[in-house]
Amino acid sequence: QAVHETILRHRFLIVRARSLRCDRAESGRFYREHAGRFFYQRLVEFMASGPMWAYILAHENAVSLWRSLMGPTKVFRARNNAPDSIRGSYGLTDTRNTTHGSDSPASASREIAFFFPEFNEQLWYQHEEPHLRCGQVYYNAEERIHCVFRDEETELT
Repeated sequence: QAVHETILRHRFLIVRARSLRCDRAESGRFYREHAGRFFYQRLVEFMASGPMWAYILAHENAVSLWRSLMGPTKVFRARNNAPDSIRGSYGLTDTRNTTHGSDSPASASREIAFFFPEFNEQLWYQHEEPHLRCGQVYYNAEERIHCVFRDEETELT
């Protein structure tokens, strides 16, 4: 809940949100680029250890802003250099550091497809994103996402 509130407080728009649980095989597929590295198994185990929330976030410069808000990957560094960051506040170890964030728009697209296979990024950019830029959104607390205001004229076009 604290991370969700941080997202809202920093004015990210939550495009999609999903509570889920990944098993070890799914976690291994998600982190496959790290296979063979010393921390790979710890990442997989942590991701598979319990329920989590996956988000699609929108904001101007969303990738870099989110990474800044998360803080350094290494929790010791986060606690000392960015104590108010998410990892500085809630991280336990370097692989149990509370959050994940895409490192580029291309990675974000790939990771969105992993967690939200039904989401069509291209259609979202065409139909919803322009409304978000104009502020034509509201927060739906029950669904935990931002929704586009729709009027009859918009529905007909």
